[in-house]
Amino acid sequence: MAYRHDPDLEFLANCSSDELDQLVYLLTHDKDGNSRLTEELTSSDDYKRYYPEHSKYWQNIAAEIQLFGGNTLVNLFRGGRGVPYKEVLCDVCDKMKVNYNKYSSVQQIEENLLMKILKEALEKMTPEEREKLANELGVPAVLTSQGLTATFLAIFKAGGFKSYQLTVIIVNAVLKTLIGRGLTATANATLTRVASILAGPIGWVITGLWTAVDIAGPAYRITIPAVIEISYLRKLSENREAIEAANQVNL
Repeated sequence: MAYRHDPDLEFLANCSSDELDQLVYLLTHDKDGNSRLTEELTSSDDYKRYYPEHSKYWQNIAAEIQLFGGNTLVNLFRGGRGVPYKEVLCDVCDKMKVNYNKYSSVQQIEENLLMKILKEALEKMTPEEREKLANELGVPAVLTSQGLTATFLAIFKAGGFKSYQLTVIIVNAVLKTLIGRGLTATANATLTRVASILAGPIGWVITGLWTAVDIAGPAYRITIPAVIEISYLRKLSENREAIEAANQVNL
């Protein structure tokens, strides 16, 4: 296992061990809580030395993601190095049929991925569920799924705490479906009643996807939740001040 310099994963160096815990778990355990047979992270010297202080071996965590994103045989010819994170992300987006521009920033592509999940979830909602959601958001209840999608997209583009909160809602529901556990208690503190309305439809979307992924290959069972988790961690890192300010207001 060898980390290749990757500007799109360098932000992990600023994440706390608590924030990295979920990412480490999903890289090393399957949905049933069993250890993954194909992972290399737990056999690394830094993992053995520092676990559970994940922040002290963040490069090993990043390297594991890069390795899962690459072909095992080809990784050997790369000197044990995997592929850049953006390549992993784009591969996941291709598998999930996400519309994106490969020349866009990683942040934009990750948002496109989350919006794809949310858009499909909104389309599966009943008119009554959409009305509840619209009321929680304070927008006209007559909005169609397309109208609500546009509203969420505007929230994403605006950035700040609301954008982070929406990311938490989506990622929490996705991870509960994929690996059987959601985000940390700290992240869950930002969830609203909107989360409970969206949780079911998002779960249905991901369950349908997972059936196709199981057929496609085992690597996607790791790279898809890993990319989803990294999308959350990046949004968290980019909005720390806005999150702290919002938390102060809620004290």
